[in-house]
Amino acid sequence: MTDPAVSADARLVHAGTERRTGEPVVQPPVLSSILMSAGEPSAADYGRGGNATWAALEQALGAIENAEAVVFSSGQAASMALMLALARGRDAILLPGDGYYNARVLADRLRPHGAAPVLVDLQDLAAVDRALAAADGGAVLWAETPTNPLLRVADLVALGRLAAAAGAPMIVDNTVATGLLQQPLDLGAVASLCSLTKSASGHSDVILGAVMTRDAALAEELRSWRSLGGGIAGPVESWLAIRGLKTLPLRIERQSATALTLARHLASHPRVRAVHYPGVNADTLAVARAQMPRGFGPLLSFELDGSAADADAVVAAARLILPATSFGGVESSWERRGRWAGETAPDSLIRLSVGIEPAADLAGDIDQALGRP
Repeated sequence: MTDPAVSADARLVHAGTERRTGEPVVQPPVLSSILMSAGEPSAADYGRGGNATWAALEQALGAIENAEAVVFSSGQAASMALMLALARGRDAILLPGDGYYNARVLADRLRPHGAAPVLVDLQDLAAVDRALAAADGGAVLWAETPTNPLLRVADLVALGRLAAAAGAPMIVDNTVATGLLQQPLDLGAVASLCSLTKSASGHSDVILGAVMTRDAALAEELRSWRSLGGGIAGPVESWLAIRGLKTLPLRIERQSATALTLARHLASHPRVRAVHYPGVNADTLAVARAQMPRGFGPLLSFELDGSAADADAVVAAARLILPATSFGGVESSWERRGRWAGETAPDSLIRLSVGIEPAADLAGDIDQALGRP
């Protein structure tokens, strides 16, 4: 279904369905690695070039952001293809120092093949402008908002203007918000990146990534990198992601509402030094509301007034919230984020992924884990 008059929420429910008698209502996974072919070859002749299940997933993702979607085997595979595609002939990739740490690691690993990573505070527009100007050979602006794990919000419209003035393509890692809560392509981005492993699929059972863009040439180059590099999505994983996307509007609405409730709840706890969530961060609340009018997402973090060991003890004391990494699943989970090598989070910071359990149950579990007086 591609009718622009129909909402993205409705199109998600019907994505991949062929409205013909005898066709399955649910797109089945196509498990063949080859297709029968003759004459002139095409990319779809071999499974590394195309798959009908990918096509259905890309249709669903494209419906959310009114764009072409290119699906990859993981968010990191999508990031690598995007960096390689955009960094050619440019000197620098500007990344947030407080964003997803593996994006910084990947950019550094790719330095011999393209631009050098430069860390910048995306909330400091003057610093971003200086960094763009300092890249004599051009730059890529790699934005992320809200950031992971500090949930800082950057003004995408303002960043997009700076990037356009410098001739720098801006991409936005939109994993925390997903395209349902935030539309970077409408705010100046040439591409929107999403780890489908997280909220988009939402059931903690797949590893996938995707890039959404309205630039046809960029989409074609990304497909080329996907095929040549082999970062292809599995058909079963794609099928599971389609299933998850159908309920994304329902899940993320509840998760966002519960996360806001818990962020406010945590802010009143004597053992909590700071809470990080777009809906309670006063300095950027107006920008967050403008960019994310439907909600602020399922992810929040908070700093314990204590040590790393104290935070580890809180995580271990939960009876309902799972001690696990990643985020966006239907089950709530948390972890001390600083336990990962390369992560720059404060030692006592706990990142909480809010699931679909009732808010009262989660608040009770947090209180008993923290030892609320």
